[in-house]
Amino acid sequence: MKSLVILISGRGSNMEALIEARLPGRITAVISNRPDAPGLEVAKRHGIETIVLDQLSYPGRDAFDAALAQEIDTHQPDLIALAGFMRILGNDFVNRYDGKLVNVHPSLLPAFPGLHTHRRALQEGVKIHGCTVHFVTAQMDRGPIVVQAAIQVLPDDTEQTLAARVLEQEHRIYPEAVRWFMEGRLKISEGAVEVSSAAFDSSILYSPGL
Repeated sequence: MKSLVILISGRGSNMEALIEARLPGRITAVISNRPDAPGLEVAKRHGIETIVLDQLSYPGRDAFDAALAQEIDTHQPDLIALAGFMRILGNDFVNRYDGKLVNVHPSLLPAFPGLHTHRRALQEGVKIHGCTVHFVTAQMDRGPIVVQAAIQVLPDDTEQTLAARVLEQEHRIYPEAVRWFMEGRLKISEGAVEVSSAAFDSSILYSPGL
């Protein structure tokens, strides 16, 4: 049985979606870089070990990354899932877990990498927005894409309403992507992700109504 470690910084709604998905694997730990992250209590209620590595206790990124890697390695996970982990990880850390580190980003990458994606989508006047599950690489938000979900931007959308509807899709596709990994159905080839036909379901790529 494959194992998963989840990294969080806040409320952990994507973490909770992964927990509730009954994945074909074991979540061995939830690690937060913030001691006040509400998601820690959620994980504890599910009986999952929680660890706090307060980023303010370390002199810099390299020291924090080293401590985080050491903690992760004690659990020997097959996959590490970033679930609202609001910290940029250094290249050495990312390369250490090449092909084992995934993230869900609130835009249709490569559009709108980084922060404030919903605000930027509205400012640009895009008609279709969404979210992306991707493998993490040293180039921020540019790793191989596993799956995307798209929604229509409505005329009266605000940053908040758009964010809420995109988050629903994150909760939908992130567990599916992790499930595929756990079942051995993902393969990275020449910078692109191949999903075996047994796992591929086009219905999860788009929201109803598109």
